[in-house]
Amino acid sequence: MAVKPRFINVRGNLIDLSVPKVMGIINVTPDSFYSGSRVVLEEEIIKTAARMIEDGADILDVGGYSSRPGAAEVTQEEERTRVTGALRIISREFPETVISIDTFRSEIADEAVLEFGAGMINDISGGEADSRMFQLVSRLQVPYIMMHMQGVPGTMQDNPVYDHVVANILRWFGERIVSLQSMGVNDIILDPGFGFGKTAAHNFELLRNLGDFSITGLPVLVGVSRKSMIWKALGITADEALNGTTVLNTVALLNGADILRVHDVKEAVQAVKLTEKLKKQ
Repeated sequence: MAVKPRFINVRGNLIDLSVPKVMGIINVTPDSFYSGSRVVLEEEIIKTAARMIEDGADILDVGGYSSRPGAAEVTQEEERTRVTGALRIISREFPETVISIDTFRSEIADEAVLEFGAGMINDISGGEADSRMFQLVSRLQVPYIMMHMQGVPGTMQDNPVYDHVVANILRWFGERIVSLQSMGVNDIILDPGFGFGKTAAHNFELLRNLGDFSITGLPVLVGVSRKSMIWKALGITADEALNGTTVLNTVALLNGADILRVHDVKEAVQAVKLTEKLKKQ
């Protein structure tokens, strides 16, 4: 088993991952699957960011392209308009906050980092949607969250199939880790992509075997917040899925998650604090 790095370097500041971190989701979109995460107006963005920071968020992840199953395509110009406004507001109002840009487009990521202070890139396509993304990450030298997705958002849930979901995803990651590291990229974070081209059974198998990803020696991000693997299993809605989210976040932490990407920061921070107490006993 490889030893995970304890720190990631964000704009010269080291983030210590020996205690898991919490990433708050800020969606500047009209159609994200969870209505509570959608913010558009400046006052909504400021209020949401302020609440997340007060609740203990270590990172704010800003995205302008809904990746829910069946989501409509968004042009690059529309995505740019959405995210640059939010990034400008957050970097102005909360200059000490670590910002992640959630995009698979290298031009959007480039602008977010160089002009609006984003310190991380969160790419749901793992470099597959834009062949220039890896070169950009190498040039900018920012932490790169590489997520696995089978297919594209519009069709990814149309009967996804794997020989062995964990082994297949590890193999996929392995090829891209080699490429990135050969280009001098050191801060790579893996996201197995819960709900992105996976059935509910695939998702629970990934969560059950999350510790297997430690073989890469890289930090692991888990994003299960209010997803259908929770609310469909419980026969409820995404709006009612906070308790189920906390349960699965706790399982993820006990199985080695280093970052939780969530809509509800306070509850995720509490889960981190309690699981850390449990680990120390």
